[in-house]
Amino acid sequence: MSEDFAIEAGSKAEAAVLLVDRDRALGRQISSFLSDRAYAVEWVNDGEKAYNLLDARPFDVLVVELNIDRVDGMRLLGLARDRNPDVCVVFIGEHPDIELATEAMRQGAYDFQIKPVNLVKLEAVIQRGLDHQRLVLQQHALRRRLDEHYGLGSLVGNSRQMVRVYDAVRQAARMNVPVLIVGESGTGKDLIAQAIHNNSPRRDEVFAKVQCTGPEPRVEDDLFGHVAGAFPGAATPQPGAVELADKGTLFLDEVGELTEAQQKAVLGLVRKQRFRRRGDTRNRKADVRIVAATTKRLSPSAFHQELADLLAAIAIEAPDLRSRREDVPLLVQHAMRETAQRNGIPMTGLTRNALDLLTRYDWPGNCRELKNVVEGMALAARGAHQLDVSDVPAYIRRNTNLDTEEIRVPLGSTMREVERAAIEETLKLTGYHKEQCAKTLGIGLRTLYRKLKQYDIR
Repeated sequence: MSEDFAIEAGSKAEAAVLLVDRDRALGRQISSFLSDRAYAVEWVNDGEKAYNLLDARPFDVLVVELNIDRVDGMRLLGLARDRNPDVCVVFIGEHPDIELATEAMRQGAYDFQIKPVNLVKLEAVIQRGLDHQRLVLQQHALRRRLDEHYGLGSLVGNSRQMVRVYDAVRQAARMNVPVLIVGESGTGKDLIAQAIHNNSPRRDEVFAKVQCTGPEPRVEDDLFGHVAGAFPGAATPQPGAVELADKGTLFLDEVGELTEAQQKAVLGLVRKQRFRRRGDTRNRKADVRIVAATTKRLSPSAFHQELADLLAAIAIEAPDLRSRREDVPLLVQHAMRETAQRNGIPMTGLTRNALDLLTRYDWPGNCRELKNVVEGMALAARGAHQLDVSDVPAYIRRNTNLDTEEIRVPLGSTMREVERAAIEETLKLTGYHKEQCAKTLGIGLRTLYRKLKQYDIR
């Protein structure tokens, strides 16, 4: 726990296995066997607990009893594949379960093993499943290297959620129909829209963005432009984004905020490729491909249903950062590199403790908030030192969800390492309040400061 953390893209943790079985003897046997072979095993003996774990994070492997209290194995299979489409699922059961197991294999399970379980065969099946997952990720990594030259480089992340976004962008780019991107504020909807344009046949034409929030006259003017004399002060005609993006792409950000009149005008543009400048009496023609974004679903009560249906010809979900925490290290690295290049300061690393803090934080502002935070940390340090917990803004340290149930220290750790781990974890628990930390540890404040200096904990 004491070494600093250098962020490296592509590092692979041990395979995460979720084992679900009521038989304690068998559960201990499988768990011990797989743990001895460097798998990270979570064992539960209740289906509802398994459901909650799968709902919280993806697993590489699911070894599950076919019929479990309260939640059956088939339901767990579906949930696991929602989180990781390439998950290796192995069912365990009795002879009467054969018919159900056949159906499970049709739905994507890798194998069905009858009790007593052959552990060597079980690991062979798991390895086959993991090899397939590695192949899929290698193919994705190759695509990503190509994408850096063809417009997806601004999108960052290797999580399953982001792989689905990349696939959706590639599919949407090949087609000439509207796209609706739905996601929380700060999730990068504008980057997804730009990536669609950059990969489309319209890539050499204009990508024009209109913010649909704001006063009605301004939004209408931004969209359609105006003729001379359209309103006081309009001395000369002015084209809007629609004309500027002719043969290109028009991005409507927060499209759900358009007024009823504006929605009808956009509907005419989508259906007939016709529009009218503000104050004009004649229609004009524009060939634009519309990509729209919204933070909330387009409600039939507040949005024109036909327009909503047309815009959602292709729908893409922009995932929030809470659901893809495994992408935080890559996003941090990307933000630090951009900040260093833009401001001419040295690129520094991040300690393991600081990264752990950033990864555990919920990021209500998503990627935009993370980028701003990392940029502020890097600029404040000016490359003078590796960023640590003390560089992380106080509001993040106060509002980070921490696992306070236990402190995990590898077997064989020295007492020095154990003591350091206890101090670090207690600091996190107390929100880095040193007096409270010392009180919790049962030592004096001066002793704590001496230990912090001794172990170089900041």
